[in-house]
Amino acid sequence: MDAITIWGMAALAAAAMLVGFSKTAVSGANTISLAVFAAVLPARQSTGVLLPVLIAGDVLAVLTYRRHAHWPTLWRLFPAVAVGVVIGTGFLFRADDAVVRTSIGVILLLMAGLTLWRRRSGEAARTASAADGAGAADEGAVHSGTGPTAVGDAGETGTPAADPLRRGRAKARSYGVLGGFTTMVANAGGPVMSLYLISAGFRKLGFLGTSAWFFLIVNTAKVPFSVGLGLIDARSLLLDAVLLVFVVPGALIGRACVHRINQRLFEQLVLGATVLGGVQLLLH
Repeated sequence: MDAITIWGMAALAAAAMLVGFSKTAVSGANTISLAVFAAVLPARQSTGVLLPVLIAGDVLAVLTYRRHAHWPTLWRLFPAVAVGVVIGTGFLFRADDAVVRTSIGVILLLMAGLTLWRRRSGEAARTASAADGAGAADEGAVHSGTGPTAVGDAGETGTPAADPLRRGRAKARSYGVLGGFTTMVANAGGPVMSLYLISAGFRKLGFLGTSAWFFLIVNTAKVPFSVGLGLIDARSLLLDAVLLVFVVPGALIGRACVHRINQRLFEQLVLGATVLGGVQLLLH
């Protein structure tokens, strides 16, 4: 690992603080951190340095929001994520830094666009239902809990209840594989899973609790793969020892801010951070 300038070290420290903030406040914002790490360090090495920093943030997030996780969602995602991690490991053997950055940037922007489209379609459907007096109960369910919203497609379209369930499972598998792939390749699974949880209707605390446990488990499971690929070694861990100091204040700031962010602004910040991170990866 080449020598890092004082400005580069300052940028890494700020990015580490942003990791802590994103884990306890605005999940997805750490895409900016991965872009900073990839700008200061070689892209492949940056993923190995960033992983322990992310795990430290995950631990703090779990300590803060551990009671708000929705475990049925986690168990539905884990098998698909494991497939994505294996695919991502194989991809890293073949792809160079430029291909990795471009691929992840394109994926993030496509996912953000898809989520915006789904949100607008959902809002239009709810408006039509409310006008007919049929959507009041569903609207109350969307805003009541910390878990995912109920699926209303069966009542609106007349399709059997099993069809929305199958669609939900298919969506979990596709997001899970994509999340596993992106998290293994560039530690960029956060935006993918953030978009999935938002599309499932999670409120802030359920969102943060579920994503906290998800990434603590997944990122820890990635360590042996990263060591085997040579992405984590003694030099990267030495740099991590310095950067971990900055994760804690970032997490504390995020914890203090999260209750002051309303749900709509929360979702807009997640989507905005996703788009910004994707653009930065494409331009780097």
